[in-house]
Amino acid sequence: MTKQPSILIIYTGGTIGMVMDSVTGVLHPFNFENLYDQIPEIQKFNYNIDNISFDPLIDSSDMEPGIWKQLAEIIKDNYDNYDGFVILHGSDTMSYTASALSFMLENLSKPVVLTGSQLPIGMIRTDGKENFITAIEIAAAKKNGRAVVPEVCIYFEYQLYRGNRAHKYNAEYFEAFRSVNYPILAQAGVEIKYNHQAISKCDEKEFRVLTNMDLNVASLKLFPGIQQPYVKSVFNAEGLKGVILETFGSGNATTKQWFLKELEDTVNRGIIILNVTQCRGGAVKMGQYETSTGLEKAGVISGYDITYEAAITKMMYLFGNNHSTESVKKYIQTPLRGEMTV
Repeated sequence: MTKQPSILIIYTGGTIGMVMDSVTGVLHPFNFENLYDQIPEIQKFNYNIDNISFDPLIDSSDMEPGIWKQLAEIIKDNYDNYDGFVILHGSDTMSYTASALSFMLENLSKPVVLTGSQLPIGMIRTDGKENFITAIEIAAAKKNGRAVVPEVCIYFEYQLYRGNRAHKYNAEYFEAFRSVNYPILAQAGVEIKYNHQAISKCDEKEFRVLTNMDLNVASLKLFPGIQQPYVKSVFNAEGLKGVILETFGSGNATTKQWFLKELEDTVNRGIIILNVTQCRGGAVKMGQYETSTGLEKAGVISGYDITYEAAITKMMYLFGNNHSTESVKKYIQTPLRGEMTV
C-alpha cells in the first residue's frame, strides 16, 4: 500500500491568508486550523497536511534574515516527517526568501515551494486557491520514490520557477513573477508538465542547514549623474564587507577616474564588489565594452546572470558562514544552487 504524502504548510503572512469579515468588510488572516473550510478541494488529495502559522504574522515588506533563519530551522526540525513543504509568503519579497533558503538548505532532497497571491484567498476572484492547491501537489509529487522537484522554488500563476532565479516584476497582474535567465521548472495546465532537464538532481549527500547571514553588505545602483560623495558614503559604511554594484547593460559603468579610483581603493581594503546588471535579462560580460574594462582593472568581479535577490542573499550567506575574503570571491562566482550560469 502506497504511503500517503505528508506536507507541512508554513504560513508566514501575506495576502494569500486573508479573508474578508462578512460584517465589517475588513480583511483579516483566517485560522489555518480551519483550512479545509476555506479550501475544501484540498481534501480530495487525501494527503496528510499539517500547518504552522507564524505569530505574529509577517508582512513581506518586514521580511528579514531572522525570519529566513526561523523558516530554515522549521524545515530542519520537520525534515524527516514530511515529503515536502509549502511556504505561504507575501509576494513582494518572496524571491529574496526563496534565494536565501536555497543557500541555507544544503543538499536538499525535498520540495520547498513558496507561493502566495495577488488577491486574498477569501475573495471570489482570488488567484490564491489555485496557487495554494498546485503548490501542495508539486510539494507531494514523487517519481520512483523520489521528489520530482528537490529544490527551493516559487509557484505562481501556473508556472514553477527556481527560487533563486525568479524576481517579482508585476504588482498588478496575477502573473507576478518571471525567470528570464533560466527556464521554468514546470507548467500547470490540465496536467503539470515538469521540465525535468531544468530541475536540480539530488546527489544524496547529507542534508545540512546553515543559517548564519552576515548583514554587513550593501548595494550601489548606478545612475547617470551619480556623485562621488554618495559613492564614497556607501563604500565607507562601517563594517562593510561586500557590495553589489548594479551596473548598466552587460556590466557597464561610468569611466570617470574618480569613480574607478573609489572602486580600486575599496577593493584594496578587502571589500568585495560584485558586478550585477540592472537589466532583468542577460548577463554581465566584463571586458566586452570599454566601459567595463575599468571595473575589471579595479578588481570588481562578475556576477554573470545572477539576479539581484540571489546576489545579495548569497553574499550574506557566504560571509555569514566564516568564509575568508578569497573564499567568498571564489564562491560568489561559482554556482552553488543553480543560481547562475558561468
